[in-house]
Amino acid sequence: MTKLEIGDKQFSMVGQPFRIVAGAIHYFRVVPEYWRDRLQKLKACGFNTVETYVAWNMHEPKEGVFHFEGMADLVRFIETAQELGLFVIVRPSPYICAEWEFGGLPAWLLRYPDIRLRCADPVFLQKVDAYYDVLIPKLIPLLSTNGGTVIALQIENEYGSYGNDKAYLEHLRQGLIARGVDVPLFTSDGPTDSMLQGGTLPDVLATVNFGSKPEEMFEKFKEYRPTEPLVCMEYWNGWFDHWTEKHHTRDADDVADVLDRMLNLGASVNFYMFHGGTNFGFYNGANYGDAYEPTITSYDYDAPLSESGDITPKFHAVRQILAKHMDIGECELPEPIAKKQYGLVRLTEKADLFSNLPQLSTPLTSTYPVPMEQVGQDFGFILYSTNVTGPRLNMQLHLQDVHDRAIVFVDGSYLGTVERWAPQSLKLDIPVGGAKLDILVENMGRVNYGPKLKDSKGITEGVRLNGQFLFDWTISPLPLDNVSSLQFLPFKDTPNENPAFYKGSIEIEEIADTFIRLDGWKKGVVWVNGFNLGRYWERGPQKTLYVPGPLLRKGSNEIIVFELHDVINPEIMLVDTPDLG
Repeated sequence: MTKLEIGDKQFSMVGQPFRIVAGAIHYFRVVPEYWRDRLQKLKACGFNTVETYVAWNMHEPKEGVFHFEGMADLVRFIETAQELGLFVIVRPSPYICAEWEFGGLPAWLLRYPDIRLRCADPVFLQKVDAYYDVLIPKLIPLLSTNGGTVIALQIENEYGSYGNDKAYLEHLRQGLIARGVDVPLFTSDGPTDSMLQGGTLPDVLATVNFGSKPEEMFEKFKEYRPTEPLVCMEYWNGWFDHWTEKHHTRDADDVADVLDRMLNLGASVNFYMFHGGTNFGFYNGANYGDAYEPTITSYDYDAPLSESGDITPKFHAVRQILAKHMDIGECELPEPIAKKQYGLVRLTEKADLFSNLPQLSTPLTSTYPVPMEQVGQDFGFILYSTNVTGPRLNMQLHLQDVHDRAIVFVDGSYLGTVERWAPQSLKLDIPVGGAKLDILVENMGRVNYGPKLKDSKGITEGVRLNGQFLFDWTISPLPLDNVSSLQFLPFKDTPNENPAFYKGSIEIEEIADTFIRLDGWKKGVVWVNGFNLGRYWERGPQKTLYVPGPLLRKGSNEIIVFELHDVINPEIMLVDTPDLG
């Protein structure tokens, strides 16, 4: 039996001092075919441990329906790490943040309108317990105490940044123990008084998260835990991007310097991230500070491995520091994964959204608009339609609390766009005979951090013309989880401001990674062979979408682009170099 032991200011394993040198790789952000490649590179850089969150919404997408296959095969990911001689730290907290949709919480929780998240609310605890009854037994055989490679589990994630409910933390702790977890448990928080007071338990290992000033950060930690090992559970060596921002980067020498100083203090460290990967599909999260800020599709994070798994200068700078402090062996790297420029692809077919509503949605009626969670929908888009009597001149259309971006049509013609982060009204004239109003709302990712975590999507309050609420709506959920039923017609080069799907194909003989450039497109989503790559937006910073080679096949490959606005020339480029702005 191997067990990580917590001693006076240091860890030990099998009687010998042990320092955790870990890097974060999220299995749910990497296609399974590349897990071994990324883990091999982690080991080659000198790390002895991989750390991963567990995304609840990946594993219980519908209440009571569990999923542990494909990109959700957590067990296979951990077993692959063990085959390579890596230890594993698992963070199965109900909440993970991670810039991931809803911080990993499943959207169906919001169907319970009175639920209180991340506290000892009986309804929330009941849902967590039901999930843990399925998840934790899968982890028990993988614990180091049972011959596996998992050496520690997290109780909750940065809880002191959110709350201070010790009964909730203790419930999670006891739940892990009762289900058979006998490796060390820990918490992780920012190194401030309020966070360390709110997020820790007195007899549970505490760790801290930061990106710089290690001496100062650990001094604050030692005020609370003077005899515990020093652990930076999240060393933020890069950062993530929101739409409309510049791509974040950090100098490799600065990252190496901070690491060197941490190791000189005797600390253990976990790089957040070692390899970021991709927010495929609709799984990107969002922040809410002064306003709503959705995260981009790429989770490159300016990490030691790029989004597509390539070694960066930061990799070499980090390895050099690790070699200074410990024996890390030779740098045995796997063969590089090929990148290929396949060139221009013209999308020759088109399917108008409104014409294809019967193929995509089963509508329902409601007196008033309701959020998508209340109609059983998690992701994608939702369409609200009503008929308005006329005449009404010089009216102002108000979408009261729209989450997150709405495109408005009157009698099928584009009126304007309303965005959550810049609320506005639209001027509207209704003719004598009345008009049909269609409002297409995009869920751009639920808030994943902070007090505004409870983030329902769609129109959450109502729609007004001046001060009058409009009632009697038809609601069409558009999760877009399957676009195979769309009815395409040959594309005609005519102006069109309505949302539409565009389809084309490319013949491929040699499979390799590639990147889709969408120059000239406005905003939307891309599928390759039915796999949702994620969102694009002309506002950037991201200009390409990553296509892992395993998503392609020899022969014909289908590409579908859902464009929310219009495109003059429906062409894309498959290039061999990413552009993150």
